[in-house]
Amino acid sequence: MQRRQFLATAQALLFPGLPLHLRPRQKKVALIGAGWYGKMDLLRLLQVADVEVVGLCDPDQQQLDLALAMLQSRHPKQRPRLYQKHEELLAREQPGLVLIESPDHWHALHAIDCLKAGCHLYLQKPVSRDIREGEAILAAARQHPDQVIQVALQRRSTPHLIDMKERYIDRGLLGEVHHVEMSCYYPMRDKAVRQPTSVPEGFDYDRWSGPAPLLPYKGRPHRRWRAFEEYGNGIVGDMCVHYYDAVRWLLGLGWPARVSSQGGVYVQTEADATTTDTQTAVFEYPERKLNCHWTHRSWGRAPDKEWPWSFTLYGEKGVLIADTKKYEWRPLKGAPVRVDVSYEREQFPEDVTEEGIELHVAPATRAHLRNWLEAIEQGTSPVASLQEGHISTASCILANLACSLERPLSYDPERKVIAGDEEATALLARVYRAGWERP
Repeated sequence: MQRRQFLATAQALLFPGLPLHLRPRQKKVALIGAGWYGKMDLLRLLQVADVEVVGLCDPDQQQLDLALAMLQSRHPKQRPRLYQKHEELLAREQPGLVLIESPDHWHALHAIDCLKAGCHLYLQKPVSRDIREGEAILAAARQHPDQVIQVALQRRSTPHLIDMKERYIDRGLLGEVHHVEMSCYYPMRDKAVRQPTSVPEGFDYDRWSGPAPLLPYKGRPHRRWRAFEEYGNGIVGDMCVHYYDAVRWLLGLGWPARVSSQGGVYVQTEADATTTDTQTAVFEYPERKLNCHWTHRSWGRAPDKEWPWSFTLYGEKGVLIADTKKYEWRPLKGAPVRVDVSYEREQFPEDVTEEGIELHVAPATRAHLRNWLEAIEQGTSPVASLQEGHISTASCILANLACSLERPLSYDPERKVIAGDEEATALLARVYRAGWERP
């Protein structure tokens, strides 16, 4: 097998001739959702742009304090104010750029309020908790056409995947693709059983819950809320959406004609978590004679320990298998070729010691943020636009609905209904908690 390190940096690949550190006209940036990934994305932004962090927002004061300490350890001149309510941040700070890194059940309300406040958005995936919320964000974005929304589906900005696309797909070496497999075998689903306890001082749990049900408090929910369908879309909405969106981008796919899914909680039955521990889904494209298959299992071992979260494109002339760290070209004739991720340690040595960083994802995130800023400056569409993010998000939500209803679903994006299925159409919008209004 031929093996090589992919040496091109994300910046050089996506932005030839541009300075590595941008000076956007929009200088004031705020972060809504100061948890793990919020901190990582904010630090990546500061690596590529000269901006002022004016506010951090999170219902948990502990999260805010940790985020501020981490920010100022790297950038001591940054002096953001801290907020537990995003409305107060937007009114006082009037940021031009906002990173929305809150849990899924808050995305729609945060995004729409930020659009109304005149902000450009970097919106964490999935776009929304339910399909009607995604449609509402799209409607709000149409009322603010000058504001740019980049969805954090950064596989579209991953250097080695861009190389793979250009080298083997765009040049026709892969040939027509008629089968796709995507899978995740990480033991990532929360398996704990917890008892109700008192809410700690400084954590506004009612505010964190927002429009979702106010469940009994069983400890801080950060980094485990995705395992509960009240807040998120499970492993399908977390992991499948990344690779399904990548496949759509690589192959030029739009809405699926039909989505089917089977699964449930088969093994981890004692856990508090309510999302599936085992699930398959099929996204159908009959006009391309193509089905895209998803599988996840949060128990047992991966079939191939080297590819625990990956996708595979089966073409007429060979096979491409890829993940966030590498890809491999397996032609029908000739030796396989493997290409590894570029870590950019030399350009950004501070990455190496950063707590909690996904080192292999950092180059893609930097490139994705630069693409967002360039789209703002030039008035162009970003690589992961809201429309593209909505298609990928809604399709994954459809998979969860199909699994729950135990039947295939066909969504009509023009009429905004599930074709021939009034019961499923009614489920496109979840019920908001009393006192909260749907957008």
